[in-house]
Amino acid sequence: MNRLVQGGDGREWVLRAQMEWRRPATVEDFEHDVAGSPAPGIAMLVVAIVLAVILVAWLPDGVVVPPWVIWGLLLIGLFFPLRWTLNRPWTVVAETEGDGLGEHPPERWVGIVPGMFRVRGEVTKVAKTIQRESLPDFDGPLHPME
Repeated sequence: MNRLVQGGDGREWVLRAQMEWRRPATVEDFEHDVAGSPAPGIAMLVVAIVLAVILVAWLPDGVVVPPWVIWGLLLIGLFFPLRWTLNRPWTVVAETEGDGLGEHPPERWVGIVPGMFRVRGEVTKVAKTIQRESLPDFDGPLHPME
């Protein structure tokens, strides 16, 4: 997602948002990051598939399974992957090359916004703030980078 925004002082800002597949490491998360590999998740997926195969294999011949049961099991199976996908963090970057006169230097602001639906609203808020105040909001998710 890219957006070009004209600042109140005449500078052109480029807003970019990109989904991250891994959560960025932060100082707050350092002591809590204990998952060394995806092995436990893969093991649980294998156990769930094996149990589903056993359930289907042991089903008696005369049992009729209603379609809503199959749809319900499919929905339960897709809940966590869909939740994981929708809650991925997005890196939002706002940068400008400056005005070329030396009055306003180049700037780069970077921040993390969690969630696919939340990032669109944050990018819109940042764009409106840049148009109004010529800079992203200091209280928002973006912070200036050196």
